[in-house]
Amino acid sequence: MAKLSDMFTQARRAQNGGSMGFLGKNRTEVKPRAAALVVEFPTIDAGDAESAIKAGADGLLFAWDGTDSAALTPIKQGIEAAKVGNENAIFGLHITEGWDTLEHDSLEQLKEQGVNYIILPLSAPARLLAMHVKDLQIVVTVPMREGDMYPLFMRNLTAFETIAAVQLDFGLSDGISDLSIEEIIQYRAVRESVRFPALLDIPDDITEADAFTLTTLGIQAVILTAAKTSAETAKHIKATRKLLEKVYQEEKDKSNPLKP
Repeated sequence: MAKLSDMFTQARRAQNGGSMGFLGKNRTEVKPRAAALVVEFPTIDAGDAESAIKAGADGLLFAWDGTDSAALTPIKQGIEAAKVGNENAIFGLHITEGWDTLEHDSLEQLKEQGVNYIILPLSAPARLLAMHVKDLQIVVTVPMREGDMYPLFMRNLTAFETIAAVQLDFGLSDGISDLSIEEIIQYRAVRESVRFPALLDIPDDITEADAFTLTTLGIQAVILTAAKTSAETAKHIKATRKLLEKVYQEEKDKSNPLKP
């Protein structure tokens, strides 16, 4: 089963176009990007999920309250529909509550639905980090809090080997490019302390200046919330991908200034 690390790696790797296979099926050229692109759906619709993947999302993230087993059926349907657009897409589940009811069998069931990783808050039971389920990875949400000792406190997360990545809950909903050097240093201190690969929520109207500012945080994926319609979501996905491609290329050009 695909892993988060595969998604992070593929995002920074170009894929040539052309035809493949006996029937010569066309394959779209994919440009490398500064980070992978994940779309989060507050509500689930199989058609919207498939549309988002076809528009260029590398993965999808769904919400679940941790208790309603019936809600897992539409999640599975959404995942199966999305795989039509990209069989290598990665799917996550943002568990919003009900963590106390989760057991090993519960996590096994999530894997069977096609979920690759789950996102848990710091308030979730620590025992969940010890429940190793093959091919189901754990992501922990890391909020931004004040205090000089906070980055040192967050460094303790590195003691848990079952954590695959972190979601940085920094509240950067607007004015990203207006952040001061001091503010970026504070965010960077927390980012560096956790060391795991990181996903970061971004606004749907992210600008080029915002995108370049975000690169200073060393993130591996951005999370874009789905819009009210699949057409709007697709528009935001394409615009964000274009920015991530540009940032990657310009960063690459800066690191190779003598290359023609």
